[in-house]
Amino acid sequence: MSDIQRFTDHINAGYTTKGDYITLGAAMYNGEAIADAPVKIPLKTLNRHGLIAGATGTGKTKTLQVLAENLSEQGIPVLLMDIKGDLSGIAAASPGHSKIDERHEKIGIPFTAKKFPVEMFSLSDQDGVRLRATVSEFGPVLFSRILEVTETQAGIISIIFKYCDDNQLPLLDLKDLKKVLQFATREGKEALEKDYGRISSASTGSILRKIVALEQQGADVFFGERSFEVQDLCSIDDAGRGLINIIRLNDIQDRPKLFSTFMLSLLAEIYSTFPEQGDSDRPELVIFLDEAHLIFKEASNALMGQIESIVKLIRSKGVGLYFVTQNPTDVPDGVLGQLGLKVQHALRAFTAKDRKAIKLTAENYPISEYYDTKEVLTSLGIGEALVTVLDEKGRPTPLAATMLRAPMSRMDVLEEAELKTLLKGSKLVAKYNEDIDRESAYELLNEKIVKAEAEEAKAIAKKEREKLSKTKTSTRSRRSSSTEKAVLKVLTSATFIRGALGVLNKLLR
Repeated sequence: MSDIQRFTDHINAGYTTKGDYITLGAAMYNGEAIADAPVKIPLKTLNRHGLIAGATGTGKTKTLQVLAENLSEQGIPVLLMDIKGDLSGIAAASPGHSKIDERHEKIGIPFTAKKFPVEMFSLSDQDGVRLRATVSEFGPVLFSRILEVTETQAGIISIIFKYCDDNQLPLLDLKDLKKVLQFATREGKEALEKDYGRISSASTGSILRKIVALEQQGADVFFGERSFEVQDLCSIDDAGRGLINIIRLNDIQDRPKLFSTFMLSLLAEIYSTFPEQGDSDRPELVIFLDEAHLIFKEASNALMGQIESIVKLIRSKGVGLYFVTQNPTDVPDGVLGQLGLKVQHALRAFTAKDRKAIKLTAENYPISEYYDTKEVLTSLGIGEALVTVLDEKGRPTPLAATMLRAPMSRMDVLEEAELKTLLKGSKLVAKYNEDIDRESAYELLNEKIVKAEAEEAKAIAKKEREKLSKTKTSTRSRRSSSTEKAVLKVLTSATFIRGALGVLNKLLR
């Protein structure tokens, strides 16, 4: 048996003939693609999460695009985080190229140019379906973790949420929460502390400052109505293809707090609303998190614990999470240990730190008799990667240096006119892009404060009238008393007595 045949058998031994697969490309032996050694991902294990890593310009985004296209063809909806703004071309067919034809001839996979069903979303004022959530949907625990408050401040936030629930004060956006916090330390302080305990104005002031910092990252646009329903991510088009949902995030790269806030809320909402699936034959939804280090960049320990818990538990809901980043070390160990699929593009060894990172990265992959992993990591070309996946029994497949297939859709962005046409045909734009500002805690408390101020003004006016009335009565009383005293003074004066006695004496004569 030839060495190539042994290598082919070695790669193919990692797969069975059961179940459905996505074919990524062909394994390479001595730098040449072997068409008889396809590298595949079983649909059954796609909810075991994964990692796509590699240096800038090595093809990570195109790998993400290939996976999204093939999942869509299998009827599996996809959610993509488009931080660099270069994924909208999935909605248009590839124009083709001679190099693409040459690549596909080597890997033994026919190339067909196709466009895919796409829905564009936005967290900001960019064009697209608006993604929003209300403050109350976050709940006090998650909101406290996002703000990174102290235990005492978290307790106050819990009290505020409870007070609003008990008094039918909807918390929809950040101005609602700020108004309640201000009310709790001013007009409503006495009533609130009577039922819920003392609230420190210093603590509420600190919470307000952290909310303002969150607003400055654009969260005031995100919090509000209409709340996005995560089931709308799981649509299938008339041809049976899964919808590819693309969230445009290229304008929030410098606002990691907003990005991590959104991602955590989205994952929490998916986990709480999707039904349990257990070990199903295919995922319900696959999510790709491009530039994944932004999720973890400013996460506190509490927030990190929440993320790790969701990553561990969400696969039972039939959801796969795929982190796309430059280096596996960008992903915390607690998350990295949960990832079954690993697609590792080339890394560059320019410094001692780079060489150390390559050594650590190599240790994350199965040992192979056909590859020196550390050496291969620095010699892979564009569109090539080391790949290992989980087979249908949950075992890692043999490590394969893989020549990856090319995307079937355009490897470039949509033109402005094409984007407008795409959005014009969206049913979700009409559903979610209406601005709604219904009566909530802000308006209700303002009304309450106005009424209280009016009542207080009436009471003050009444007191003033009563005071004025008493003053007038007192003045009249003083005047009457003065008159009586004057008369009495006259009557009792010596001159008056002498005059009266003189008159009396004359009459007696």
